[in-house]
Amino acid sequence: MKEAEEVEKEASEESKAEETEESIEEVKEETVEEEKEAAPEEEVEEIKEEAEEVSLRRREEIPEEEIVEERIYTIPLREAWRSPRKHRVPRAIRIIRSFIQRHMKVGWKVPLEEEEEEEGRVIISNEVNEWVWRRGIEKPPRKVRVRAVKDRDGNVTVYLAEGD
Repeated sequence: MKEAEEVEKEASEESKAEETEESIEEVKEETVEEEKEAAPEEEVEEIKEEAEEVSLRRREEIPEEEIVEERIYTIPLREAWRSPRKHRVPRAIRIIRSFIQRHMKVGWKVPLEEEEEEEGRVIISNEVNEWVWRRGIEKPPRKVRVRAVKDRDGNVTVYLAEGD
């Protein structure tokens, strides 16, 4: 009988040990789940901080050291109104591009020792494009005020001027 009681005691101790192991595993799983729930909040905060950094970089647009030349122009777009109604805004964009090309000397020959042609292109920012398109294809603005920034590579980027 004593042997049977000892076997039962050992079995009960083993079951208690298994229960404690299971409870420990449950506690571990709960802590892991809590950490997982906490982690997305931390990740969200990190993502927000990264987004703020990116937006700050976008606000700066171009670092000061890369700017070679910066000018503000008021570009008349009255010539665009001489086009048929459905061609006015595309023509206004072409007028902006050609105006900036002439005034910022993009792609012109520069009188240097080697007489090389300066390469570059005119990049019209999305905000200028949206400003011109805001009333539709038939009614572009009569004029637009822009800020043209030339970088070291000869590329000119056109932004809306600050008051618009």
